[in-house]
Amino acid sequence: MERLIVATSNKGKKREFEEMLPEMNVVCFKDLGLSYEIEETGATFYDNALIKAERVKKDFPADYVLADDSGLEVEALGGAPGVYTARYAGENATDDENIDKLLFALGGKENRRARFVC
Repeated sequence: MERLIVATSNKGKKREFEEMLPEMNVVCFKDLGLSYEIEETGATFYDNALIKAERVKKDFPADYVLADDSGLEVEALGGAPGVYTARYAGENATDDENIDKLLFALGGKENRRARFVC
């Protein structure tokens, strides 16, 4: 069975890729003993996915590596939180903290149209 290394530490994403690709041995890069954090410094979701994939590929050149980046873009906030969705309320914020900050930023705005981008 071929190995696919998912350049994420999100166990939910790993599970989703396992379901989509049952013929692959799917592992997260941290399951392989790598302890570094990959800084997502890109301006776009694509940039961040590429940064993650290229970083992990350096350590495992013979394996398949897959990365993604995703987030929420809210019209009334000019597309925010965008690439900062996971850390909108701070580097170690919980989902609830990110949601609270988003709702506070929206305040009384009527337009709450948003889209999830991946």
